[in-house]
Amino acid sequence: MGIGVCGGAQMQCSFGTAPANLMVLPANRCVTSQPLATIMDNKPMVNILPFAMCQSMANPAVASATAAAMGALTPMPCVPVTAAPWAPGAPTVQIGNFPALNNSSKLMCNWGGVIQLTNPGQQTIQVP
Repeated sequence: MGIGVCGGAQMQCSFGTAPANLMVLPANRCVTSQPLATIMDNKPMVNILPFAMCQSMANPAVASATAAAMGALTPMPCVPVTAAPWAPGAPTVQIGNFPALNNSSKLMCNWGGVIQLTNPGQQTIQVP
């Protein structure tokens, strides 16, 4: 059984150089000490904060900086681009008409990174 994810949970991107915290807005949420997240908490710069520097060659900023450095990988500041919701979530638990987010869910960045949760932010609420 998965663990429900709340605001302040720690995430890591496979191409990022540092972890970031998940930001969950309190509107239409089940609130404990922090609001619980849904699969729709995927908005860049609102819910998904930058992971310091991006190392993905699919990111145009990284590709151009690397080309300018004669092919030496040159990380650039991370700006997440997450168009799709988290997957798979917990479809049997609904929060504000959306499936709850659990600690095994993943989020894809358009630059090829896989964002996963490293710490759900709480340990008491379990979701199937």
